Amino acid sequence: MTKRTNKQYPSDFKQEAVALVTQQGYSVVEAAASLNITDKLLYNWVAKFKQENEKSALSTDERVELIQLRKDKKRLEMEREILKKASAFFAKEMK
Repeated sequence: MTKRTNKQYPSDFKQEAVALVTQQGYSVVEAAASLNITDKLLYNWVAKFKQENEKSALSTDERVELIQLRKDKKRLEMEREILKKASAFFAKEMK
């Protein structure tokens, strides 16, 4: 009885294989055949890619909060700059 070993593919290869399906319009079966891999393996890679992309997408509430936080950050940075200039001005006056 022989022991079966799984072949490891580099992440670049996986990304390019998924891109054939998601971006270039190839079917999974066509892309798998041209890359000499099984279509089940490519289906798994595509599913994993889609799952990772869903996690990274922001919901509308998160998007609104992000915009508000960026506005607050900008305002706080401006306030900090004003305070720096004011403290330098008053330090110069004290001398």
